Amino acid sequence: MSDAADRNSPGPDRSNPGSEGRTLDKGAKPAGKRAPLGDPATRGRTTIADGVVEKIAGLAARDVLGVHAMGTGFARTFGAVRDRVPGGGQSVARGVKAEVGEVQTALDLDIVVEYGVSIVDVARAVRENVIAAVERMTGLEVVEVNVAVGDVKLPDEEDDEDDEREQRVQ
Repeated sequence: MSDAADRNSPGPDRSNPGSEGRTLDKGAKPAGKRAPLGDPATRGRTTIADGVVEKIAGLAARDVLGVHAMGTGFARTFGAVRDRVPGGGQSVARGVKAEVGEVQTALDLDIVVEYGVSIVDVARAVRENVIAAVERMTGLEVVEVNVAVGDVKLPDEEDDEDDEREQRVQ
């Protein structure tokens, strides 16, 4: 560094002993007086796991009239076995896959609809309910909800869930 640069640099504050090596930004408060930190909501970071969004979406989708079950045939069969194991519990996220970013999420849902309902109307209602629930609870923007209808529950078909209830009651 040249002599001219040394003369033009602010250097240590000679009027404040102990300030050597410290410089204050313009507008900064002297030591001992705390500057406001701003909105408390901006002090830190919140992350939301994929599984959290999947559970919210699964519950919201099941609330729609005409949705009989969630998941593909294999997932429902595997889930029925897991549900019978003590402590296994029913998975509300069955049939839901979420990809969660910092501010957005995308969801894929596999559903089984009741026979006789309008699949288009059920899919629309599922999208609306899932988007509303996920955005309200997480603050994430839902960019897409893909609904795959994998089966139709016919009135005369046996239901694995009904069989489970009968076995528990007996």
